[in-house]
Amino acid sequence: MNIMKFTYKIYLFLMFFLFISTLVARAEIINKINVEGNQRISSETIKMFSGTSINEDLSENDLNDILKKLYETNFFDLVSVRISDKTLIIKVKENPIIQNITIEGIKSSQILEDLKKNIVLKSRSSFNEVQLDKDKKKIKNFLQNIGYYFSELDILIEELEDNKINLTYKISLGEKAKIRKISFIGDKIFKDKKLKGVILSEEYKPWKFLSGKKYLNEAIINYDERLLKNFYLNKGYYNVVINSSFAKMTDNQSFELIFNIDANSKLFFGDLKIELPNDFSKSNYEEVEKFFKKIENEPYSVNRIENIVEKIEIITINEQYESIKASVNENIVSNKININFKIEESEKFFIERINIFGNNITRESVIRNQIEIDEGDPFNQILYAKSLNNIKALNFFEEVEGEILDGKEFNTKIININITEKATGEIFAGVGTGTDGSNFNFGLKENNYLGRGVKVDGNLMISEERAKGKFFVSNPNYKNSDKNLTFGLEATSTDRVDTSGYKSNVTGFSIGTKFEYLDDLRLGISTRNNIEKIDVDASASTKQKEQDGNYFDSFIGLDFLYDKRNQKYQTTSGFFSNYNLNLPIISDTNTITNQYSYKFFKELYENNVSTFSVLLQSANSLSNDDIKLSERLYLPGRKLRGFEAGKVGPKDGDDYIGGNYISSINATTTIPMILENVQSVDIVLFADAANIWGVDYDSSLDKNGIRSSIGLGLDWLTPVGPLTFSFAQPITKESTDIEETFRFNIGTSF
Repeated sequence: MNIMKFTYKIYLFLMFFLFISTLVARAEIINKINVEGNQRISSETIKMFSGTSINEDLSENDLNDILKKLYETNFFDLVSVRISDKTLIIKVKENPIIQNITIEGIKSSQILEDLKKNIVLKSRSSFNEVQLDKDKKKIKNFLQNIGYYFSELDILIEELEDNKINLTYKISLGEKAKIRKISFIGDKIFKDKKLKGVILSEEYKPWKFLSGKKYLNEAIINYDERLLKNFYLNKGYYNVVINSSFAKMTDNQSFELIFNIDANSKLFFGDLKIELPNDFSKSNYEEVEKFFKKIENEPYSVNRIENIVEKIEIITINEQYESIKASVNENIVSNKININFKIEESEKFFIERINIFGNNITRESVIRNQIEIDEGDPFNQILYAKSLNNIKALNFFEEVEGEILDGKEFNTKIININITEKATGEIFAGVGTGTDGSNFNFGLKENNYLGRGVKVDGNLMISEERAKGKFFVSNPNYKNSDKNLTFGLEATSTDRVDTSGYKSNVTGFSIGTKFEYLDDLRLGISTRNNIEKIDVDASASTKQKEQDGNYFDSFIGLDFLYDKRNQKYQTTSGFFSNYNLNLPIISDTNTITNQYSYKFFKELYENNVSTFSVLLQSANSLSNDDIKLSERLYLPGRKLRGFEAGKVGPKDGDDYIGGNYISSINATTTIPMILENVQSVDIVLFADAANIWGVDYDSSLDKNGIRSSIGLGLDWLTPVGPLTFSFAQPITKESTDIEETFRFNIGTSF
């Protein structure tokens, strides 16, 4: 046995020796390099590509490396290398040069531009069959990603003289792939109706001719997944998994979009701590620690985490700690999540330069205004992260990525910010009808006009009683002040001849600004100037007829908004408090209006949202004149269900004339246990109480009394659009009020 092992070892040694000898025998020192077959590319360039030179000792492996290097240039169709009489002979057959590339079948300039960015082969570059095949796949993937799943692609190659070709892509786009149905499966907790309100994608309807979200689009679907994940994270489902989203073909040109969701168990905030460096003062962070105690045992929310981090960042920055970084460490124990916010000092270095790449439309100044650090400053990880978040919050870009590189100087860094722009314009239209009448609205919106970061918004709304057109321009960071400056033009025609005996036409303009005065408190200051014409019906009372004529009014407006909601859309907790004041500067009637509104949100139990709201409003003349008919106040229909909108309160003859004062209290609560398995329906229980009073021109007409009702509402997401029913029973009323027990409204967008 030992003899066999010894013999085997000798055999392996001899084989290894022969292999090494072969390599050595094949290695050869070259003293000359010849290049054959090249027409367009010089011999010296090919020698450079080969990476070899005279007097080198070349083996078979070296020759293989030369082949690989030459093929990697994509300039050659065929390459062979050999050594003869100490001469390296490189023989090539060059790839053709692409003279022109033509793309046929695409009319949209934007799609054409984006498609060209995706393909590698360009005019006046070398043609390569392998790269052509890759480009073909890229084109198909690109077209599918924007909804053209049924597109066809033919490639024509026209051979020209001098080893040149013309390349033509013949594309037949076909119909876009429609989303026929959107479904949510798995342990999703929430109804489909609510989840459809979270995502951007929407189901195809024949009348939705403006919306592009009804087509299958991979980029939008990926964004939908992120929206769904954030929705669940803000509801306490820390371990939510969006397992997959996939499209199942239902017919030749339609798909069912399916999201598979596993919500997992709900988690609550446990022990929250902040860990600081030894030289940091803990007293500066007392407010944060109080907030920790406040939210303990509340459902986990990623928005709350972001708010906490922002509070910590502001304190840390205000204390002028420079080279620091913040991290969040989370630990799950049972159904509680313990979180440690760690602030630590980092290596100190300075910013040499900040580069911004990819902004073909947006001006660089718009982006740089969002960057919290500057060239020459000490690098601060917190401010760096905040800068990236600020740029993302503009919502102008599909992607925002940052990278930190070593600078040229010692202890310096270069920051590169790479962005991918996206479309920022929108066209929308919608129509609705119900017991309150029908309405139509149409609008155009651009959030990044001419790349300046300026918002332009124009819309038109027409209802049975009113036609209103608006045009607004808003600069959210006027002259780098962090203040929002707005300019608006507005024209409104109101026809209340049948209900209130008058018609009004108002044309005017406004200028204003809004800014964050304190945490969560926004202050708005504006001026509004109007020209108004009031036409009073012949059957109106004498007092009403006295107001027939033309008016000019100028007002100063103040607006205070204190907003503590957990989120603006689909709010489930928190509150907002809003006060608005309009002071007359030039006015025939000197009418001052006040409005205060408050709304509180609370989730009493799983999937429940309950609200309580208050509205107080007044309109009076500072000079004790009678306010205009158009300035009189009317109760909004949504604030007093069970009564016909506009037909509550004081009357002058047959006309409902509104009041100088209104007030309302409203309470609602959803009842998820009713129709729990019906995915498109929510049930709401409500109670309303309101009053409208005050007739300055004739106090005898006043009808001061509390109107109240209770009822049940049904919100149904129908195939046409959202449909709202309410069944209300009036409890208290005045004799002149007109009841409306049943109310409905249905709407859709295009």
